Order: sequence, then C-alpha cells, then structure tokens
Amino acid sequence: MDNNNLEQITFGGGCFWCVESCFNMLKGVKSAISGYSGGHKDNPTYEEVCTGETGHAEVVQITYDPSIISYEQLMDVFFFLHDPTQLNRQGNDIGTQYRSVIYYKDDAEKQKAEEAIKTSQASGRWAGEYVTELTKFDKFWPAEQYHQGYYNENPTQPYCSAVVGPKIQKFKKYFGELGMLNEE
Repeated sequence: MDNNNLEQITFGGGCFWCVESCFNMLKGVKSAISGYSGGHKDNPTYEEVCTGETGHAEVVQITYDPSIISYEQLMDVFFFLHDPTQLNRQGNDIGTQYRSVIYYKDDAEKQKAEEAIKTSQASGRWAGEYVTELTKFDKFWPAEQYHQGYYNENPTQPYCSAVVGPKIQKFKKYFGELGMLNEE
C-alpha cells in the first residue's frame, strides 16, 4: 500500500462495531477507526453520544489507498452494510447517533457521494427513499480504545453474536466472492 497516496472517508451507518470490522477486512483499507462526528461537543464519550444530546453520529473513519479500492467501491460496501432508508436508526438501534451519514471534505467528494446515493438507490437493494445525510466534514473523535476492533475481541457478546456476526458473515460471503477481502 502506498502510504503517500492514502485518502480518508468518514461515514456513519448505524453501530460502528458492525461497520468498522467489515471495512478492516477490505483490500486497500489501511485502517477503519470507530469514532464520533457531526456533533457540537469536543471529545465526546460513548456515554455522552448515546444520550443523543451531543449531536454526534457513531462513525467509522477509513484510511484507504485509492489505487487498490475506489471511493465508489467503499460506497457500495457502505450501502451494503446498513439500511439507508431508516431515519435515525438501524434495526433496534434507535437514536440520531445511528443515522446514515456521509461526511464529505470538498465539493468534488460531495458530488461523488451524491452519485453513490443515486446509484445505490437505483439498484433497488433497499426499498424506499434514502435518508442518508450529506454533511461537510468538521472533526473526527476516535472512540474509546475498547470500541476499536470490538467484534474481534467480543464475538460472543450478545449484541455481537445476534447482530454483528450475521452481518459480517453476509458481508464476507458477498465481498469475498468479488475478491475484495484480505486473506485471512
């Protein structure tokens, strides 16, 4: 991977435990870090974000090599991993911190995100109107260390075994068949 050519993207698609673990399996992704963006409090804690009062979303910040994996491929994975038609929730996870959101850095990235939304919606993967927010990137606050790689460290935790595990298996089957995953 060419460390001089790396780019970043930050987005939220529900619980970051699900999203982060999947993105870390992709070829061309150097890191996927769980954290918080879009709020009004500096350096929020998980407990504060969970109240919904800080305005933050649970997000993943992905550092990737665009010569290996494209922005469009990352968007395809993003829309595969969560239901972008659910406002402020993913399944039983309810609250603004679970919103579907893409944080863009400039107008060119905003245009690419708008195109990705249109492409995914036209695919019919999800029934209904997409509610994914497009928001100018401001700050990213890494989540507490225990959230990083959470599923890998806690696969038998009830939420992980009931929600995260099945999502990861579906992801691995689909993107594995496309040859997009790192060797295990």
